[in-house]
Amino acid sequence: MEAVLQKFGIPSDALIIPITSGIINKTWKVCSVNGNYILQQINDHVFVNPELIHGNITVIASYLKKNYSSYLFPAPILHSAGSQLLKEPGVGYFRVFPFIEGTHTIDVVANPKQAFEAAEQFGRFTAYLGGFNCNQLNVTIPDFHNLSYRYQQFQEALKSGNAERIHNEKSLIDKLTRLQFLVKQYDAITKNNSFKKRVTHHDTKISNVLFNEQDNAVCIIDLDTVMPGYFISDVGDMMRTYLCEVSENEEDISKIKIRPDYYYAIVEGYYKEMQNELTNEEKKHFFFAGQFMIYMQALRFLTDYLHNDRYYQIQYPTHNLVRAINQVVLLERLMEYETEFKKMKL
Repeated sequence: MEAVLQKFGIPSDALIIPITSGIINKTWKVCSVNGNYILQQINDHVFVNPELIHGNITVIASYLKKNYSSYLFPAPILHSAGSQLLKEPGVGYFRVFPFIEGTHTIDVVANPKQAFEAAEQFGRFTAYLGGFNCNQLNVTIPDFHNLSYRYQQFQEALKSGNAERIHNEKSLIDKLTRLQFLVKQYDAITKNNSFKKRVTHHDTKISNVLFNEQDNAVCIIDLDTVMPGYFISDVGDMMRTYLCEVSENEEDISKIKIRPDYYYAIVEGYYKEMQNELTNEEKKHFFFAGQFMIYMQALRFLTDYLHNDRYYQIQYPTHNLVRAINQVVLLERLMEYETEFKKMKL
């Protein structure tokens, strides 16, 4: 670790504090006489080509600096060889970000204002990059939010997965199968020229936004999944993770409830920045964004459970099953509000 820090110009006697909230990369806060930093080791099992991530960050940073010079975009700093990404043989890939003083992250959305602020920030990011050709970006995780692909994986798991688990979860499998009409809607979107591919974050949970002491959002972080995508990915992921006060790990389904004011806050915040970017057809699909993302995550959790938990980390044997049930219930709760939410004027 000392050798890594020195290559980034950080004294080797710096204080290194682990940050344990992330689930993919390893992260530390580094405090030194030169200032404070965020050090990350990239999980190259998930991101098998970390160079692609930093290729994206570099071209986006250049575009924003040229066109929106006051926009806060926390890009990694360069190490001694002139690159943002440092490969340590036998250890892995590292990068260092400047620490944004006076800011903090939030793990759970506590009020509609936070939801609005986060949605506004994610919308602003995409809106500011409206003139950027997103085809320049590398795809860091192929088919990450491809619902058709995720449904295909689910179908394959029903054929080759754990036979006992498949038998025991027939009711849940049937529920997800009956919701296949959401896949057809997604397929229609991908063929509709009214839906544009834009620079999309793809991981819009609240912890990927920095807030100041006044609870105002300052900037977005964690750009590893930034790639071309549809707006339903960013809006949908906010709905999936902001609308309910309990997480996907909650076993007590009676606690899974939709908070309508958070839905309106997400749409209003995102629309504030994206209203001139979105087509009329896209504006009609805000509600579908939530259905799309929650359904896809339910498929992914159950697929992994049927494959004996190969992808997601679990804390107990039925953890992925609990997550899948949780997401199905969340989707059902959301769909109860379809008529009400679709009355929202945009």
